[in-house]
Amino acid sequence: MTPTDRRSALRAGAATALAGAFATACGTRPTPGLAPADAHSRGPAPAAPVAAPLPRRYPGRPAEIATGPPDRPRVALTFHGQGDPALARAVLERAEHGGARLTVLAVGDWLDRHPEMARRVLDGGHDLGNHTQRHIGINDMTEAEAYAEIDGCARRLRRLTGSIGTWFRPSRTQHANDTVRQAAQRAGYPHVLSYDVDSLDYTSPGPHAVVANVTERVRAGSIVSLHLGYPDTVTALPLLLADLDRRRLRAVTTTELLS
Repeated sequence: MTPTDRRSALRAGAATALAGAFATACGTRPTPGLAPADAHSRGPAPAAPVAAPLPRRYPGRPAEIATGPPDRPRVALTFHGQGDPALARAVLERAEHGGARLTVLAVGDWLDRHPEMARRVLDGGHDLGNHTQRHIGINDMTEAEAYAEIDGCARRLRRLTGSIGTWFRPSRTQHANDTVRQAAQRAGYPHVLSYDVDSLDYTSPGPHAVVANVTERVRAGSIVSLHLGYPDTVTALPLLLADLDRRRLRAVTTTELLS
């Protein structure tokens, strides 16, 4: 090999090593035998993560909201967020397949165990909110204790999504007392989210009973209470969405219901 050939070989080797180091630093490795792809062959860039919106104040609305406007064909299906994440993902997938958008009120210690669920909810176009840190009887607490429960979950949401979430729902009660409402406002939630229709899915009555519990009372503007962690709910959801569709009612996020 001539000196010129040796210099060429050394330059080629250095260039290869530099390309490999650069690819490794960026999280990829070059494939042996393949030239690097140009910018047009890499496909579209991945979508940026969806940011969770902040809670909104609705002038003219009470501190506790249980229904939306009755003059528009919309309802909000709201889910207490805890339980087996496989069941939670199944609910989200079936909702999205049916064109529905949900509101998930997540329990803080559930997010501690399954932090990926926060991003999964938001990436599906759903609302994500706060259902206290430990899901215990919040109406029996002092304001300081209630604030700690609400703020504890809010901190998890902020760490995972950049926001404290869109809504707060009290734990183990349909309606918050004055103490809890004051604690929620102090934590950054102008309104407490209640509901006017209870599916009773947490009693595991069977999927057809879950559907009947909702459809017997649901109307335009209803806010429905459901849960993520129950198999009956997974089976019931497509049936419920089909019934709502027959009534020309669309399942939307609570934020959209009230917009």
